[in-house]
Amino acid sequence: MTVLVTGASGFLGRRLAEMLIERGERVRLLARPASRLDDLAGRVDGIDRCSFDDAAGLRRALGGIDIVYHCAGHAADWGSWDTFHQANVEAPRALLEAALAVGSVKRFVHVSTTDVYGYPVIAGDETMPPTDIGLPYNRSKLRGDRLALDFGAREGLPVTVVRPATIFGPRSKDWVVELCRLLRQRVVVTLDGGHTGAGLVYVDDVAEAMMRLAALPTAIGRAVNIVDPTRMTWRAYFDAMADGIGAPRPRINLNSRLALALAAVSEGVYRAFRLRYRPLFTRHVVLTLCRDQNYRVDALTALIGEFPIIGLREGLSRTIVWAKDLT
Repeated sequence: MTVLVTGASGFLGRRLAEMLIERGERVRLLARPASRLDDLAGRVDGIDRCSFDDAAGLRRALGGIDIVYHCAGHAADWGSWDTFHQANVEAPRALLEAALAVGSVKRFVHVSTTDVYGYPVIAGDETMPPTDIGLPYNRSKLRGDRLALDFGAREGLPVTVVRPATIFGPRSKDWVVELCRLLRQRVVVTLDGGHTGAGLVYVDDVAEAMMRLAALPTAIGRAVNIVDPTRMTWRAYFDAMADGIGAPRPRINLNSRLALALAAVSEGVYRAFRLRYRPLFTRHVVLTLCRDQNYRVDALTALIGEFPIIGLREGLSRTIVWAKDLT
C-alpha cells in the first residue's frame, strides 16, 4: 500500500506521516517547494514538491498512490479571503481532480473541522447542518468539506471526510506552543469562567482514526467527527498546562458577549485601515472559547470501535512533558 500525505510540514500531517512510517507503510509526501521536511526526507519513499495549481505536477505525484490523506490547509483566525479560499477550497478541488485522473486512488481522506457547524451553543453530531456564519475559516472549510463529499458522490471517488475539533499534542502551534508562551506572559484569557467544553483530542488519536477509517468501505461517502469523548473545559486545560510547565494559572476572565463585541470592533478597525497584523480579539477565537466544542462521536465509534487509544489524560501528560522544554 502506497500512501500520500499532504501538509506534512504542519502539525497533524507530520504526526500522521510519522505514524504511517512506523507501521511500515510506503509513504510519499506532497509539499510546497518551500516546505521544510528535512527530518522526514530520509524516512519516506519520496517528496513531491509542487503547488496545488500545477495540475500536471499533482497527477505525477499521485501516480500509483492508493490512499491520499489531505491534511494541508490554511488554519487561522485572521487573513484574506483569497488565502483561505485558495488553500481550503481550490487546493482540495485540484487534488481531488488529480486523484480521479490517475485512477489508482482507492481512498481520499479529507481533513475538515467541526468549525463547519458554525459554532453552535450546544454541540451535536454529524446530523447537525453545516452552517456558514461568514468567518473565512468556517466558510472556506465548509466549502471544501462539501466539495469533497459532492465530488466523491458525483465522480465515484471513494472519499471520507474527517472533522476533528481541538487537536492538541507535542508541536501544536496554537494550543501548546503559543498557549505556553501566553501563559508565561500571564495574558491568557478565559471567557465565562472557562467552563465551556474545549473539544480536545490528542493528535495521535486523530491520526489513528484516520488510518482506520481509510481501511473501511463503510466510511466511504461519510463525514465523521473526531473528538475525545472525555469532556475537559478550557479552564481545566489551561490550568493543567500552566501547572505542568510551572506558569501562573490564567486570572483574566471576560464575559463572552463583551469579548464578541470587542472582536467585531477590532476586526472592523483592522479591515478599515488594512493593518498587517491580526487583531487582539477575533470572532473566531472568541467563538471557539465560548461555544461548546464537545461534539458527539457515535458515528466514529460505530465505524472503528474503540476510541480513543491514547486518550485525553495520557495525551495531556505527554504534551506537558514535551512542553516543559519550550522557552
